[in-house]
Amino acid sequence: MTQQLVLDERDAPAWTEETDVIVVGLGCAGAATALEASAAGAETLVLERASGGGGTSALSGGVLYLGGGTAVQQGAGFEDSAEAMFQYLMAACGPAPDEAKAAAYSEESVAHFDWFVAQGLDFSPVFYPHYSGEPPTDDGLVFSGSEGAWPYVEIAKPAPRGHCPKIPGAAGGLLMQKLCAAVATSPARVVTDARCDALIRASDGTIQGLVARVDGATRSIRARGGVVLTTGGFIHNDTMLDLHAPELRRCNIRVGAEGDDGSGIQMGNAAGAATLNMGMGSISLPIHPPKSVSRGVLVNGQGQRFVNEDRYMGLLGEQVLYHQDGTAFLLFDDANFERPAMPRDLLAVGETWDEVGQELGLPPGALEATMRLYNDAAKHEQDPAFHKRPPYVVPLDQPPFGALDCRVESSPFAAFTLGGLHTNEWGEVLTPAGEPLPGLYGAGRATSGLAAPGYSSGLSLGDGSFFGRRAGRRAAEQRRS
Repeated sequence: MTQQLVLDERDAPAWTEETDVIVVGLGCAGAATALEASAAGAETLVLERASGGGGTSALSGGVLYLGGGTAVQQGAGFEDSAEAMFQYLMAACGPAPDEAKAAAYSEESVAHFDWFVAQGLDFSPVFYPHYSGEPPTDDGLVFSGSEGAWPYVEIAKPAPRGHCPKIPGAAGGLLMQKLCAAVATSPARVVTDARCDALIRASDGTIQGLVARVDGATRSIRARGGVVLTTGGFIHNDTMLDLHAPELRRCNIRVGAEGDDGSGIQMGNAAGAATLNMGMGSISLPIHPPKSVSRGVLVNGQGQRFVNEDRYMGLLGEQVLYHQDGTAFLLFDDANFERPAMPRDLLAVGETWDEVGQELGLPPGALEATMRLYNDAAKHEQDPAFHKRPPYVVPLDQPPFGALDCRVESSPFAAFTLGGLHTNEWGEVLTPAGEPLPGLYGAGRATSGLAAPGYSSGLSLGDGSFFGRRAGRRAAEQRRS
């Protein structure tokens, strides 16, 4: 029997309790929502299906994409502006970026950074130059996107915007420890091991509350201000992936907690919400670190280059999976050979590029021609085809030559979903007509955020918390008797 994800109020169980704002999920987005709603004076209830908060956010690297001139950027000697950040996001987060969301996020990014500091997070104003993502040190700033790579470097003044909490390595656990502690000391009430089964809808379409199971008992909870869905994406729901994003099933690393099963998206959709970018995902091809691996050359199954190798690993992964049918090889010569930190198999070795191409099964002569053109320009530190930065443009002409495996089925590819409920810049869930669905809000990967595609590391935590705070405030403002 198919579970009902939405109940009309007349068919729902009698209300067992009331509150102002119900937040479903206690990851980064949910914590931010709860903190902001309760700070606005709303009686706030957080329902978390696991035995404690954290979710995917706690498993993440903890990088926060923030900019515009934060204290960490200034302390590390970098200038940034809201306009430059906006220009980059509009260029990178395509093909149809949400201008209103990008503008709000850029304009208020410094204040959002200060909000994280107010929650107890500390950031060292030191730049770590060696690779994107969380550093092995407690340095607080990295380039976590493609700001310095072509074509973005010609569109917006580059600045590092990956803010890393002060702890060596992955900081997601520390981030959620601080946010959950802040929630625990706030007026918000948290109930764990609570499974939300259905939304409750009034006759006029307004979401009135929800039905949840707690300790084996059914509770029907009315929300005077609204319900905010912060339940995560759907990377662990094969049925939804097959329907919306089948390419992501090919990736062998699924980034997400067990609860990323699309339940919130399904409830919102059943209630009349629109979804957006459901076919999009963040696909990382982790050939970095170290950054020096960018001296290599990526070719597709035809032996042709297709991208500048110094781009952020998420944009490389998107190119390979979505545009090259998941097939790519990373080429080196003997003088520049370097293995990525994440292991990859050496598939072919030869004394000529033609021998390597034959071993890879590429069209005859294709690899030889590609590398001849590349090496001729690289001798002058030029890359006219894809404009890779000069430090990474070197001739690969010293045999033996080799190719590392960058195919999606047989090498590390990390993926999570980016599509979800369609929301506006205030966290209001929208109908297919583009109108707010009364009483329903969303944030985090249960929604379609800033990047779809065009991900930069830290955008999930950044936009999830930012628009979660906005959703919490908006729901608090809508309290009704």
